[in-house]
Parts: sequence; C-alpha cells; structure tokens
Amino acid sequence: MRAVIAEDSVLLRVGLIKVLEMGGFQVAAEAGDAEGLLAAVAEHRPELALIDVRMPPGFTDEGVRAAMEIRRRWPGTPVVLLSQYVEERYAADLLSANTSGVGYLLKQRVADVADFVAAVRRVADGGTALDPQVVAQLLLRRSDPLARLTPREREVLGLMAEGRSNAGIAQALVVSESAVAKHINNIFAKLDLPVVDADHRRVLAVLRFLGASRA
Repeated sequence: MRAVIAEDSVLLRVGLIKVLEMGGFQVAAEAGDAEGLLAAVAEHRPELALIDVRMPPGFTDEGVRAAMEIRRRWPGTPVVLLSQYVEERYAADLLSANTSGVGYLLKQRVADVADFVAAVRRVADGGTALDPQVVAQLLLRRSDPLARLTPREREVLGLMAEGRSNAGIAQALVVSESAVAKHINNIFAKLDLPVVDADHRRVLAVLRFLGASRA
C-alpha cells in the first residue's frame, strides 16, 4: 500500500516513514504542511494519508482541514490523524463527514510499532481506529443517550470506537465472541439504532457515542 505522510517535525517524519515501511507500506511522498500534503495526494493517490493535526502556518487544525479536503476531493482515501494531545472533537468532525477509513491516534502510539501498524492498516482497509485515550475521555463525559448502557456495554462500545472487531473485543475483555455479539445487540437496541446492516450500525453506534460525548 502506498502512503503519504504530512508532519512538520523532520525527526518524527523520518520515524513514521521507517515504521510504515516496516509494516509493509510504501511511502510515496512526505510533506511538512497542508499545501504539500494536498499536492502529494493529488499526484500519488495513496491508499493512506498519515496527517499531523497541527501544521504550519498556524499550528491549529490545518491537518484536520486538509484531511476533510482530501475526503471531499478524493472520496474513500483512508486518513489517519496524529495528535500530541487528546482533542476528541477532531475525531468526531472527521467521522461525521465519513464513517470508513478514518483514524485518530496519539503520537505516543508510534512507539508501540506493532499496535500502531495494526491500527493504521485497519484504517487503510476501510475500518476505524480511535486512540484508547480519546475513547476513555469520551466515556468520562458521556451524556444521557449512553446512560441506559450497563458498565460492560460501555466497555464494549468504547472498544468498538477504537475500531476493534468482535474477536478483538472478546480478547480484550476475556469473554466469548457470542457474549460480545449479545452486548452489541443490546447497545443497538438501547441507542434506538435503525435495523440496517451490522457494519453500518456499528458506525452509527460510535457516532452516537461521539455525539453524546460532545453534547
């Protein structure tokens, strides 16, 4: 898979290139700002864009706005936002615009190469990956729509928000996959989600989770 990296820190950018190459990605281009990122995506049409949230010139949300522009101009391009701190509104904004091929991870996750590569690959394959710290913060700020969930169901929903599969949730909680499926069905029912395909309902549940936490 071809990837494009946008990160203004040269040292971190070099590290990200090495990590992605170790994970089987081919880094087609690198950029230090949003303008360079958009040009690189236009030229290479990568299977993944790895983007720093804060980049020149303002070091605010340039990376988020660039990610949104990428999804508008080249729909379906998987994007992973990297942030130094937990800023969950950016994850919610990106997910609200499109619900597949999206990730939001803290830069400290890069140190755990195996987990970082697995999360990035999950996004490249069309899934989602939210940093556990982002999910934990959202859970602490939950509001009424989530109040009907049991503590175990909130745990399951939090792991769903991280982008984990039923098997991954079962492994994390040391329960059976059938138990996980039961919890997920209960979550769908308690959040009053429409009866549609299972994958779409998972995304709707995560969006409800994010939206409630921002209320």
